[in-house]
Amino acid sequence: MADPSSYRPEPGQIPDSPGVYKFRDEHRRVIYVGKAKSLRQRLASYFQDLAGLHPRTATMVTTAASVEWTVVSTEVEALQLEYSWIKEFDPRFNVKYRDDKSYPSLAVTLNEEYPRVQVMRGPKKKGVRYFGPYGHAWAIRETVDLMLRVFPVRTCSAGVFKRSAQIGRPCLLGYIGKCSAPCVGRVTPEEHRELAEDFCDFMAGRTGTYLSRLEKEMHAAAEDMEYEKAARLRDDIGALRRAMEKNAVVLADATDADLIAVAEDELEAAVQIFHVRGGRVRGQRGWVTDKVEAVDTAGLVEHALQQLYGEEKGEAVPKEVLVPALPEDTPVLSQWLADRRGSQVSLRIPQRGDKKALMETVHRNALQSLALHKTKRASDLTTRSRALEEIAAALDLDSAPLRIECFDISHLQGDDVVASMVVFEDGLARKSEYRRFQIKSFEGQDDVRSMHEVVSRRFRRYLQEKLRTGEWDPEDDDGEVPEDDGKPKRFAYPPQLVVVDGGQPQVAAAKRALEELGIDDVAVCGLAKRLEEVWVPGEDDPVVLPRTSEGLYLLQRVRDEAHRFAIQYQRNKRGKRLKSGPLDEVPGLGESRKQALIKHFGSVKKLRQATIDQICEVPGIGRKTAETVVAALARAVPAGPAVNTATGEIIEDETPAPAGASSERGTEQ
Repeated sequence: MADPSSYRPEPGQIPDSPGVYKFRDEHRRVIYVGKAKSLRQRLASYFQDLAGLHPRTATMVTTAASVEWTVVSTEVEALQLEYSWIKEFDPRFNVKYRDDKSYPSLAVTLNEEYPRVQVMRGPKKKGVRYFGPYGHAWAIRETVDLMLRVFPVRTCSAGVFKRSAQIGRPCLLGYIGKCSAPCVGRVTPEEHRELAEDFCDFMAGRTGTYLSRLEKEMHAAAEDMEYEKAARLRDDIGALRRAMEKNAVVLADATDADLIAVAEDELEAAVQIFHVRGGRVRGQRGWVTDKVEAVDTAGLVEHALQQLYGEEKGEAVPKEVLVPALPEDTPVLSQWLADRRGSQVSLRIPQRGDKKALMETVHRNALQSLALHKTKRASDLTTRSRALEEIAAALDLDSAPLRIECFDISHLQGDDVVASMVVFEDGLARKSEYRRFQIKSFEGQDDVRSMHEVVSRRFRRYLQEKLRTGEWDPEDDDGEVPEDDGKPKRFAYPPQLVVVDGGQPQVAAAKRALEELGIDDVAVCGLAKRLEEVWVPGEDDPVVLPRTSEGLYLLQRVRDEAHRFAIQYQRNKRGKRLKSGPLDEVPGLGESRKQALIKHFGSVKKLRQATIDQICEVPGIGRKTAETVVAALARAVPAGPAVNTATGEIIEDETPAPAGASSERGTEQ
């Protein structure tokens, strides 16, 4: 625990201007990022008597070992820089909201020639129009099914679209009138895009004008005695009204607004957001966070606004944002939101009427979300804690292994030998820390030797990181330690327990690797698949955990995850090897130019017969590259004729045949 006075800057050193500051720990990792109107006043508040600080703030300043700052010209710039640094450094003492699920959105791919309507999750893509997010994917599909009657926009995948175009027949939706069938030319690209844009306008809340137009067309058709057309328009109007009813009217004045509510206790907080467009609730989402820093409701709202709109532009930022409490820097946040939207944004607390009543509904949802999260997490935490305690007791560890790393070796009959490393922290998988290895020191099948190499490489990198940060300085090393940028480093954090997939030989190899590096504070064990026995170094008999043990279940999950990750890498590596061709050996020839060559000549066989001048005719291929391609193809021995193993017929060499295509498939180790 550091004494804050040991790294407190001199008062005259800190500028009295807006800026962003970072606290770093003794390993130079950034542990907290904040912004201030006056850096001098804000930083001075951290270096008062510890008894006067909030307990979480006191923990942060005693964990830190240094502080630094960056001066900016305006408070809006400070807000943007704070958001960027929190995203970049992921500081442990900053509030970070985590989605309790991946919310689906309704997306219209306006970036394609024939826009497609579909359900999408994950990060937003450029050129795609989004509506939502929604609580359930089925709600989106029901709405789309109703609207396709009026707006028959394409919903099929690229493969189905291409296949229908090739055979000249649309899919079922094209036959029943729920797709305009642009794949077979029933509508032009321009007409189809107009349909997609009308669909977007209706989903964006501009419903009144469109319904009025349809009603006028219906009455006109009835007057002209075109009763079939009038009946169809009547049914279209009914379908649109049913689609609108799925999003209840909550604000009579057709307001576009986001409502944010917060429910909190001393340790955690839940945030709920309702997206209201055209007076109707078009989407809902929620976040939960641990209150790792001393923050009130206004501070939670500020963090939520950064999380919600940090990556958004244009109409994704609404005209009005309603919140339960105004952040300290409300004018700055309003300006930041306005810059992102491109026009004025109102940030305020609803005082009366429908908006206040709707805010109470959002708050009730937040309370429910927090209660549900605490119920789930209490059970989950209890189980994980018991599992870690059981492992510590069984392996005679001094404390529960909060970080566990597991290694597994995978190969196919001695070929493409790879290894995986998975990380579990506090009983949960931390996928950003996963690593994979290729075995480099030898060829062939030797799981024990492979395990020794992988563990040695992993912990050698750990020692290099310690040297880099100055935590470890071998006597024979006189080099300077480079400055660290505070970002999380690969292999920077040691585990309390190393688990290997295997029995005594693999455990002994891992232990020997650690001893050779002088590491004696990391425990090692192995989990054998056959009887699920836990092996420890130097013991002739395994440690047997009860089949109902939570500790054994956690070790099995860790081992199975390492096995899955290793097999996935091994399959990918083998697939790339089997798909490789003679053009892969040409230095400096990227994927785009390879595809251009194959497209121009039709196959590698025809490319091999081409002259240098003919190859130079391909866009992007110069004479030097053409000469290199000719030389590489001349060196490559053409593979034997490929055989269709299902029919026995010989396949003509018009495309590169993967080596070993007819070999039998082996089992993965």
